Amino acid sequence: MAQESNSSPEKHIPARGFSHAWRALRHRNFRLFFGGQSISVIGTWMTRVATSWLVYRLTGSALLLGTIGFAGQIPTFLLAPIAGVIVDRIDRRKVLVWTQGLAMLQSLALAGLTLSNRITIGEILALSIFQGFINAFDMPARQSFMVEMVEERADLSNAIAINSSMVNMARLVGPSLAGLLIAVKNEGWCFLVDGISYIAVILSLVLMRVPRTEEQRARTSMVTQLNEGWSYVAGFMPIRSILLLFALLSLMGWPFMVLMPVFAAKVLHGGPHTLGFLMGAVGVGSLGSALSLVMRRSVRGLTRVIPVAAVIFGIGLIAFGFSHYLWLSMLMMLITGFGMMQGLTCSNTIIQTLVDENMRGRVMSYYTMAFVGMAPFGSLLAGAMADGIGAPGTVIVSGIACIFGGIWFTTQLPAIRRDMRPVYQRLGIIPQPPFEEATES
Repeated sequence: MAQESNSSPEKHIPARGFSHAWRALRHRNFRLFFGGQSISVIGTWMTRVATSWLVYRLTGSALLLGTIGFAGQIPTFLLAPIAGVIVDRIDRRKVLVWTQGLAMLQSLALAGLTLSNRITIGEILALSIFQGFINAFDMPARQSFMVEMVEERADLSNAIAINSSMVNMARLVGPSLAGLLIAVKNEGWCFLVDGISYIAVILSLVLMRVPRTEEQRARTSMVTQLNEGWSYVAGFMPIRSILLLFALLSLMGWPFMVLMPVFAAKVLHGGPHTLGFLMGAVGVGSLGSALSLVMRRSVRGLTRVIPVAAVIFGIGLIAFGFSHYLWLSMLMMLITGFGMMQGLTCSNTIIQTLVDENMRGRVMSYYTMAFVGMAPFGSLLAGAMADGIGAPGTVIVSGIACIFGGIWFTTQLPAIRRDMRPVYQRLGIIPQPPFEEATES
C-alpha cells in the first residue's frame, strides 16, 4: 500500500471493527449537535406531514399542495447565493442560532392559529414563505458548520453519514407520530411539538465550544464574491455535474412528497394514518441507505454510487405510480427512499470533501439551490401535472426523468474522476505514485 501523508483524511480510521462507523461522535460539538437535532428533526417531519394534510383537508386540491410547496421553497432558490456569501463572512453558529429561533416562532404561530381553528390557506402560505426565507440561510450555514463541529477532516464523511442517519430516523418516527396525532387530535398539536423541539437544537448550539474566529471582513464586494462562487461551481466539473443532476432530481423527482396526501386519500383510500405509513416507509429506506454509508471507511467509490442511486430512485417512483395496494406502495416508498438518500448523502460527502474552505458557504448555497431551490418549481409542476394526468401518472413521468438523469451522469464519470484526482491526491485519499493507472474516485 502506498505511503500516505500526515494530512491524509483517512489515517485515523481504524482498520478493524465497527467503531469506525460512529467515529465522528468522538467530537464533543458533533455529539451536542446530534443530540439536539435528533429531537428537533422529528418535530420538523411532523410539521411537514401536518402541513400537507392540513392543506389537503382544507382545499382537497393537488394544485394547492404544489402551490404551498412552491411558496415555501422559492425564497431559498432566490436567496441562497446571497446567503452563501454571508455565511462565508460571519460566524456560522450565530446564523444557526438565529435561524432555529425564527423557525421555532414560525411553528408556534402555525400551532396557535390551527389550535384556535382560525388557520386559513393565506396564513399557511405566508408562514411557508417565511420558513423559506429561514431555510435559505439555515441550510448553507448548517452544511458549512459541519467542518467546524468535526475537527478532524478524516471524520467529515462519517459525520455527514451519521447526520443523514439521524435525519432519516426522524423521517421514520416523525410522520408516524404526526399521523397518530392528526387522527386523535388535529394538525395543530404537530406544529406545537415542532415548536417546542427547537429548544433542544438551540441549546446544543449554545453549549458548543467552538474556537473563536474573527469574522471575515470582505475585501471585495458581495457582487464580486457572488461571481467568485459561481465561477468556482461552474468551472469545476465534478461539483457542477453533481449539482446539475440533483437539480434535475429536485425538479422532477423529489416533489412526489407533496402528492403523498393524494395517494393516501384517493389512490389508497386511506386517511392520515395511511400518509404516516407511506412517509414512514420512505424513512425506513432512507435510514437503511444512510446506515450503509456510515459503515464506509472511505469516500472513494462514491461517484459511481450516485447514478445508480438516481436509477433506483426512478424505478421506485415508477412502480409506486402503478401501485394500488398499501403494502406494495410502502415497499416502493422504501426503495424510493433508499435511492433518494443514497444519492443525496454521497453527493454531499463528495462536495464537502472537494470544496476549498474559503468557498464552502457559497458552494453549499448552490447545493441548497439544487437540493431545495429547484423543488418549488417541481412542486408547482407536480401539482399542475397531477391535476391534468393524475398523481400516479405524475410520479411515473418523474421516475423516467430520474432514470435518464442517472444515465447522463454515468457518461460524465470519466471526466469527473479525472478532475477529482488532483484534489484526492492532495488530501491523501488516493496515493501519488509517479506512474499511476486510473482508479476509481
